[in-house]
Amino acid sequence: MSWLPASDPILGDKKSCDALELVIVPRARDLGGFSVRRALPHGKRQMVGPFIFFDHFGPVQFLAGQGMDVRPHPHIGLATVTYLFDGVVLHRDSEGNIREIMPGAMNLMTAGRGIAHSERTPREARQGGHGMLGLQSWIALPAAGEETAPSFQHFSAASLPVVEDKGVRARVIAGSAFGVTAPVGMLSPWFYVEVGLKAGASAPLDADHEERAIYLIDGEVEIAADRFEGPRMLIFRPGDRIAVRAVSDARMMFLGGAALEGPRYIWWNFVSSRRERIEEAKDDWKTGRFAPVPQEREFIPLPEG
Repeated sequence: MSWLPASDPILGDKKSCDALELVIVPRARDLGGFSVRRALPHGKRQMVGPFIFFDHFGPVQFLAGQGMDVRPHPHIGLATVTYLFDGVVLHRDSEGNIREIMPGAMNLMTAGRGIAHSERTPREARQGGHGMLGLQSWIALPAAGEETAPSFQHFSAASLPVVEDKGVRARVIAGSAFGVTAPVGMLSPWFYVEVGLKAGASAPLDADHEERAIYLIDGEVEIAADRFEGPRMLIFRPGDRIAVRAVSDARMMFLGGAALEGPRYIWWNFVSSRRERIEEAKDDWKTGRFAPVPQEREFIPLPEG
């Protein structure tokens, strides 16, 4: 997706357990009937591990003929993860990758030194009414990998490891959790897991990860006698063992990983450890030096300012 700064999300007002560092209530924005909630970046926390951007879009119900249309736009210095619970998105990028993104699949686009892509609802899905609900995250790349060659990895829902036990269902999208490891290749250690809990069930958040958070999509959970309703991002301090118990059926993402070697500059869709690299990327997009996206004639112009 394409990013522009918004007002900082609102801090949660509930008291938390000692291990809880920050509660973020994502600020919702209406993009023409399409609701987007942004949790990261936040005024008090730029990243969780390498996660530098976290958007929750939908649920939305499109009428026949309608859909998502994100025109071609550029990225550098990051990897995007588009993860759907409902709907379908047609991904096209300047490396020639064309892929329909389906619910439960892992789709990792590594921008590295530069890539452009579009995200649209396929023609077939527009023929009738259809829904959409999903998440898009940006993973900031380590400094040594910021100029890596752009690439795209796809893993179907059926190819990702799933753990089920006593009211817990977890699909490991990236990294390792619940004793299993996803097949996706990564440039730094991070993890991303879809977790569903039936009311009364509990799941552990691994203490081995340096930085970690839970994004509660819907439902209500209890952590150390404090209760939280979705949507919320709960960011935890390192080292403490965390148990999450569902008060009602709940759906959430576990995420985080190793902290990067320093903060990042972020402007529009560009992320870098060097401010001058972002200026170069601005000029590259403005002057047409990014490779074109196949089958696309539109594009999002560079924002002013």
